[in-house]
Amino acid sequence: MARIEGFRIRNFRVLKDVTIGKLWRLQRDKPLTPLTAVIGKNGSGKSTLFDAFGFLADCLSSGVEEACDKRGRGGFERIRSQGQDGPIKFEVYYKEHGNARPITYELAIGLDRSKRPYVQKERLRQRRKGQKYGRPFSFLILNDGKGVVWKGETEGRQIDEEEEQLDLFELINAIEKGRDKEESRETEVVELEDRRKLGIATLGSLKQHPRISAFRKFIEGWYLSYFDPNAARSLPLAGPQKHLNIHGNNIGNVVQFMEREHPRRFGSILERIAEKIPGVDKIDTDRTADGRLLLRFNDRGFQEPLYAQQMSDGTLKVFAYLLLLEDPSPPPFLCIEEPENGLYHKLLESLAEEFRSHATGKKGSSQVFITTHQPYFVDAMEPEEVWVLEKKEDGFSAILRASGEPIVRNMVAEGLPLGGLWYSDYLDAR
Repeated sequence: MARIEGFRIRNFRVLKDVTIGKLWRLQRDKPLTPLTAVIGKNGSGKSTLFDAFGFLADCLSSGVEEACDKRGRGGFERIRSQGQDGPIKFEVYYKEHGNARPITYELAIGLDRSKRPYVQKERLRQRRKGQKYGRPFSFLILNDGKGVVWKGETEGRQIDEEEEQLDLFELINAIEKGRDKEESRETEVVELEDRRKLGIATLGSLKQHPRISAFRKFIEGWYLSYFDPNAARSLPLAGPQKHLNIHGNNIGNVVQFMEREHPRRFGSILERIAEKIPGVDKIDTDRTADGRLLLRFNDRGFQEPLYAQQMSDGTLKVFAYLLLLEDPSPPPFLCIEEPENGLYHKLLESLAEEFRSHATGKKGSSQVFITTHQPYFVDAMEPEEVWVLEKKEDGFSAILRASGEPIVRNMVAEGLPLGGLWYSDYLDAR
């Protein structure tokens, strides 16, 4: 399963320049863990960090201009860090699987002459087999919608960082004029018709670019949870659906799919989930006359079962999260903002353990990324799994890995809970 090892964000709201995990330039830093939690006070940038992942996914699916306006973002100028003139930049460092050579994806989004957002630069790079040091080889370079892409699994070229524009221009010239026949066999010059669409969206659909295709599918598979209990109480039309959507309003459809496609496993899944939700003895289903499948919760103390429409926000949320973790083909990257909302505080440590068990478990599990401000949830985390966001005096955010503080590592080793240390102000990113 693919994993994000590092992520850098520049000029995105309060995240003027924030890096979490490992990048190709920062090889001594440790990669992100399978389960990662970001903590911080209100206004420190947790929601912005969560939305950075969502923004990148929206850029791929909808284009950069529409992504700037989606989900109430308000346009490019509203999401670019205040006082900054440069482009919004992202850098993703990831592995397709455990033994794969890491790939770096770089994206810069700026404004064109008509003040509309467009893809200024886009780049993919990877070291060749056996190359342990030095600059990775680029296999996709696009500047202002035009550039070069290398075919296959291993091809690429080193382009000087400081003279990238000139070197790329000369390379395009040589290929187009046929002067470099060896290079021409491995590359193709491309020019995008729409500079507001990502190059990986177009090129990633072509069979001759397997590395780009794999990265595109990786981002397309991200799941960012915007769970809404009221939406989950709705009665959707009948029809099985394979995956839970971001709002959770198709729980009944997912249950219908799992009952049809995985009948034996589905029964045991409901039993396991019922064991983990306080006050619930059993969960089963009831089919309506028009073919919809309704969830029934057998609550202790009541003879008649309660339907999802009658259950509390917290019960529905826990059920949705656990159902998501039981997905037979889970998303590669699962991002959840403040899962503690509406939940009894003693449930949080067990929920954190469920997330960790899923993230570190059998082949095919998801990498899980959480933002939270609940110490009880953090109590279940290890220092290397936790990142602390803090607002600096200039209004922008700084981030620090909890394990970066020796005193924190030592106190946790002595048995003190990490959430308690945070509550006592031992974690500080300044």
